[in-house]
Amino acid sequence: MTGATSTAAASRFPADGGPYWRAPFAGRPVDATVTVPGSKSLTNRYLILAALADGPSRLRAPLHSRDSALMIEALRQLGATVTEVPGDGAFGPDLAITPIPLAAPAARTAIDCGLAGTVMRFVPPVAALREGITLFDGDPHARKRPMGTIIEALGGLGVAVAAPDGGTASSLPFTVQGTGEVRGGHLVIDASASSQFVSALLLAGARFTEGLHLEHSGPPVPSLDHITMTVAVLRGAGVSVDDSRPDHWIVSPGTIRAFDHRIEQDLSNAGPFLAAALATRGTVRIPDWPAGTTQVGDLWRGILAAMGATVTLEDGTLTVTGGPEIRGGDFDGTSELAPTVAALCALATSPSRLSGIAHLRGHETDRLAALVAEINRLGGDAEETSDGLIIRPAALHGGVVHSYADHRMATAGAILGLAVRGIEVEDIAATAKTMPDFPRLWAGMLAQGSPGDTAGTAGTAGTGDEDTAGGTQH
Repeated sequence: MTGATSTAAASRFPADGGPYWRAPFAGRPVDATVTVPGSKSLTNRYLILAALADGPSRLRAPLHSRDSALMIEALRQLGATVTEVPGDGAFGPDLAITPIPLAAPAARTAIDCGLAGTVMRFVPPVAALREGITLFDGDPHARKRPMGTIIEALGGLGVAVAAPDGGTASSLPFTVQGTGEVRGGHLVIDASASSQFVSALLLAGARFTEGLHLEHSGPPVPSLDHITMTVAVLRGAGVSVDDSRPDHWIVSPGTIRAFDHRIEQDLSNAGPFLAAALATRGTVRIPDWPAGTTQVGDLWRGILAAMGATVTLEDGTLTVTGGPEIRGGDFDGTSELAPTVAALCALATSPSRLSGIAHLRGHETDRLAALVAEINRLGGDAEETSDGLIIRPAALHGGVVHSYADHRMATAGAILGLAVRGIEVEDIAATAKTMPDFPRLWAGMLAQGSPGDTAGTAGTAGTGDEDTAGGTQH
């Protein structure tokens, strides 16, 4: 699967050829069972490890989306072989990966990072391990995303990184001159702009000659859950990682063991569907919810309960039932979940404060500014703080929600559309970044239990063009 294929699937909407997707308004409480595609965070971490492993690996039920397609193509450009093979996943084939032959000299190559933070940050340390020049570039907005830390880190490890004209690089585009090895050792960085800087270096650290002792110095690292995920993935592949001291990570040099691993479904991407239960006063069930996970999306259980929902996890199925109202509150460190939380807060009956998310200004777009602009555009009452948002109750009206090429802004618009008539989402195709065919999955969820529905699972019925399925005007 390629990024073009994924984007084409999502861009079938709106079917009427207009520039906006008309978000379905809920005419009744939703009652649905939903399965979502695999975790982007896990898929791309395991792809990196497979490309550096000591033998062929297999990923079962991986995510097939624009971000994962960009990662696959990047690793192919570096010499890995990634092949689709039949699997039993509902969202596409498995992947067989043969690692990069790091010892072989390689021709100059170019890597398209798109807007994928995991590609633009995780792949340069891998490119440094092979002999040859690699050019990194991406979508226009990718050139605005923070990259200085990874560039400076590679320089601190003795890797030559430069702008395409040979000057000093501070962001995309840039070139990495690999020599076939990276010495490693003790490295101090400031990762306060993104936890991905830490994960990027840890994932490659075992293949550095001296391993890696990575130390963070600066304001707190955001999204520590994602670093915990990286450490767990490394340990699962036989890599020794010592994270017993805060802000220190020590990766011992050695091999990365080949693996055969099934990817968990993306719990962050389950969020908009679970939010539909609150927005419509209905019920949504997610089967195969892991009993133990490193995904930040597991926080939904506590967040949604705090907002007034009934949340249960029994026999592997997470069930969320919305209450008579959505309660606001104080939500700290919601990270990538924040746009979905903010959409629910805009529908809440009491004020909310989201904090500890200043780093979202450096994501696909400045998410804090974007959320304030779009909520207020619909008649809401939202404002930025130094590290988050304040959202107060207000009567919302229809209008256009701009996505800013950001998948989570687009899904936030879909949530608001359940409770507010007349909402349209600009560039719904942005959801293909991590969730291909989102409009059909959304419509399939809403169609469950409606007259004529025989599918019983999300993503198989409906077009998303009608006012269907549950809720009240806010």
